[in-house]
Amino acid sequence: MKKSVGQDAQLSQIMDLAKPRRILSEARRTFKTNFPDADFKPVEKAFLLTKRLYDGRFPGYLPCAVDYHNYVHCVAVFEAVSSILDGCVLSGLGPVPDIAAETCLAALLHDAGYIREEGDETGTGAQYTKVHVDRSAAFIRKEARAFGLDEATAGRVARMVLGTDLARPWQSLSFESEGERLGAEILAAADILGQMADRAYLEKLLFLYYEFREAGIGGYETAYDILKKTAAFYESTKERLDGPLGRVSAKGRKHFRERFGLDRDLYREAIERQMAHLGRIIEDDETNFRTKLRRIDWEAAEKRGA
Repeated sequence: MKKSVGQDAQLSQIMDLAKPRRILSEARRTFKTNFPDADFKPVEKAFLLTKRLYDGRFPGYLPCAVDYHNYVHCVAVFEAVSSILDGCVLSGLGPVPDIAAETCLAALLHDAGYIREEGDETGTGAQYTKVHVDRSAAFIRKEARAFGLDEATAGRVARMVLGTDLARPWQSLSFESEGERLGAEILAAADILGQMADRAYLEKLLFLYYEFREAGIGGYETAYDILKKTAAFYESTKERLDGPLGRVSAKGRKHFRERFGLDRDLYREAIERQMAHLGRIIEDDETNFRTKLRRIDWEAAEKRGA
């Protein structure tokens, strides 16, 4: 299974976050190539239910009201999980089919903690930023039956999700098997790479600024502050990607080489371009940074966050 693309292709040309059904279709194709006898239907069901959850059509819950950790973010992480999983299988690292499917499920639900239950009208859900990972794990256990998960499976998926918490030391995590640990590493790497490789990542930081402000996270007095601190954030994430997540974080390259004929890590390339552009924005203190970030409507975004 190899698709023909130009040798100068970029990630955004292969992965279109505006077309989630296409991303699901590609994930299905890759999964069935690696595991022809495994059942992908639970992942497809979860994909559709996750869309219902974020749209406010899941019983007992309000629609997603945050603009950064939204459905598009879930799709980006899901796609990154699919690519890294494929790279891991192609490299002989694994995982087995059940863990692969559960890792895809974890990608879809890893930020469900931002979703408010019916009757919770106190904020947008961003007020749960500091505890959203634990809330996501709790959601998975609570709604396991709706997603077709038994208790043991829900437990594995929930433990994988805990690995996306950047404030939680990796060594403090506990897993019941090596396969479960591998799934958690893939998900944690995909959560970082998927969001930061988004071609509109820098623009979307404005949305993240408003989430941080509602959550009471200090150090961000203006939207420009989050831009200035993102370079340092990337350095800390590289330590995580190259440290505890090192055995999986670069496996996307194997995926792009075998499936697209591109011997490049398109995730890291996209992020490096973002960081280079960010550096130029920060160095230029004479031009309003908004004029160099044009992939969202800043005026509309600021009105939503006001």
